[in-house]
Amino acid sequence: TYHIDPMYGAPLSIHDSPRFPHRGLMIDTARHFLPMKTIEHAIDSMSYAKLNVLHWHLSDSQSFPLQFISRPKLWEGSHSLKERYLQQEVRDVVEYARKRGVRVIPEFDVPGHAASWCTGYPEICPSDSSCKQPLNVARNETFELIDNIVSECVEDDTENNEPMFHDKFFHLGGDEVDTSCWEKDGEISAWLRNHSMQPDDGYSYFVKKAASIVIGHGRRPVQWSEVYDHFKKTLDPSTIVHIWKSVTNVSEVAEDGYNVLVNVGYANGSWYLDNLNRAWDEVYGRDPCRGIREDRSELCQKVLGGHGEMWGETVDASDFDSTVWPRLAAIAEKLWTSKEHTSNATAALSRIQEFRCLLNERGIAAAPVQNSDARTAPPGPGSCFKQRRKRYM
Repeated sequence: TYHIDPMYGAPLSIHDSPRFPHRGLMIDTARHFLPMKTIEHAIDSMSYAKLNVLHWHLSDSQSFPLQFISRPKLWEGSHSLKERYLQQEVRDVVEYARKRGVRVIPEFDVPGHAASWCTGYPEICPSDSSCKQPLNVARNETFELIDNIVSECVEDDTENNEPMFHDKFFHLGGDEVDTSCWEKDGEISAWLRNHSMQPDDGYSYFVKKAASIVIGHGRRPVQWSEVYDHFKKTLDPSTIVHIWKSVTNVSEVAEDGYNVLVNVGYANGSWYLDNLNRAWDEVYGRDPCRGIREDRSELCQKVLGGHGEMWGETVDASDFDSTVWPRLAAIAEKLWTSKEHTSNATAALSRIQEFRCLLNERGIAAAPVQNSDARTAPPGPGSCFKQRRKRYM
């Protein structure tokens, strides 16, 4: 609620609140390293659109850029010596975000998307050099390392430094796990047989054990669609299901009692910002509660919110702003404003056009709204406010 003093000639009270509490942007610093200044700049831009969560995808198959004191070889998997984050730099980002009303949630994707871990610690990976992931489910060392990572992220260190991350959510990924690699590995396949497990049972064991580690450190695990799709109600009740696949049944997830984050990708209305051919109005057309049965509308309360996901294969510091904005503004409005007031993209057009120009004024290099592809430059000279009246094809 905002009260404007009548002495300024505007005796108004403005009452406003978000539809969803969780409104975010994901950044991927594993595919391409993002400098600290770029991350801080992204946080600044988020605050202009009332976004309050930075989901930081820190590691993937391509690189592991973060320092861990107890596991000093992990960041040997970074792209280069200069493309790494010190723990204190992460604390600085988290504090920078806090001052701007933004939470920071770390993600370490396991057991897939983790080949970069093998550079420093090959013993936690399958022995076949051509098949480095999923991580080795048969070895306790794998889970000891995950515990070390979680501990250094969320606990005070031995020198009484604050944790790197304060948020109660901890993202464990769990998507796109190809267990055929385990079947090719003698040690892992023998372990599965000895435990009367099929590869999918090993997958279940892994993601649930990783979640138990996070829960043991007082955090809530966040895991991607596939983890729920495979294992349903057997997951811990505190698990948050992050839905990116259009085949995941949102109503079923909510009926089973799980909280939900949404950002369905590679589909109509994709909230994956790396889908460069998805125009802003298509993004705007997806309601966060799409998929909830009409006769169970109360289940929408289980949806905490969602993110625009900026996967980093084709984005780095050079084109970050223009790839993210202004399409992220469409997502931000859907997450803040009521469904009844966000059902018409035509009515929203003038708002997003004005907002794009405002972002430019504030130093955010948002692309023209009506581009047929994200981050395309204007086709010719002209005012920002005139650009907004024409769709560039």
